[in-house]
Amino acid sequence: MSERVTIDLREGVADVRLSRPEKLNALDRAMFEGLVKTGRALAREPSLRAVVLSGEGRAFSAGLDFGAFQAMAGGAREEEAAGRSLLERQGESPANFAQRPAWIWQELPVPVIAAVHGVAYGGGLQIALGADIRFVAPDARLSIREVLWGLVPDMSATQTLRHLVRLDVAKELSFTGRVVSGEEAVALGLATHLSETPRKAALELAREIAGRSPSAVRAAKALWNGATLGEVEEGLRLEEALQRSLIGRPNQVEAVRANLEKREPHFEDPGLED
Repeated sequence: MSERVTIDLREGVADVRLSRPEKLNALDRAMFEGLVKTGRALAREPSLRAVVLSGEGRAFSAGLDFGAFQAMAGGAREEEAAGRSLLERQGESPANFAQRPAWIWQELPVPVIAAVHGVAYGGGLQIALGADIRFVAPDARLSIREVLWGLVPDMSATQTLRHLVRLDVAKELSFTGRVVSGEEAVALGLATHLSETPRKAALELAREIAGRSPSAVRAAKALWNGATLGEVEEGLRLEEALQRSLIGRPNQVEAVRANLEKREPHFEDPGLED
């Protein structure tokens, strides 16, 4: 897909990898652009059922590339402009350029599972938080790092972290920038599952999800994402609307028949249903 991000799409599961291992997958402009380009391409793939997001080498991502940060902090007019360009909005998304590499995984219609090992610092952690589910190694190290640079988390953490941990926990982690282990991350709610082999576990779960009705899975993601942002009445109406869009459709009928006939289901890709 790009020099910074690779994709291996098989049987509906996209194995997406941050590919800058010599820099611990640190985030530079090319990585930002590669992640967004990858997300956009996957959004147009009708056969897509699930995504696994991981980092090559020794880490998930060490966060913002220090050289890029120096350019932002240099003080020269052109360097200030380069930093401000990260905050510009582009295209149809509500997210700006810096937020999009993390938020685009929420914009994808299918489940995204992050597999975290090594470090996930700053923007790297926020990218992992953009996934729907996170597997993390026990000895992984996670940190909301921005306070160390005099900044606040600015890659969509306000829209992801706030639904995962208590407000006081989010504040403490943002105020201090302290590092938490994989075990503590699960205890706090930053991660979903602990695994010695997080990428393998994530791929296994992705394949299990890929075996379910893709229409129902996509609707479930839309349901939970929409229900957590709106009022009670809006959430209940969203449930009804999405359920109406599924009942009696080919994939829903196939799910029922396969269960009754005790066989593997054969689902159609979304958009190809009658």
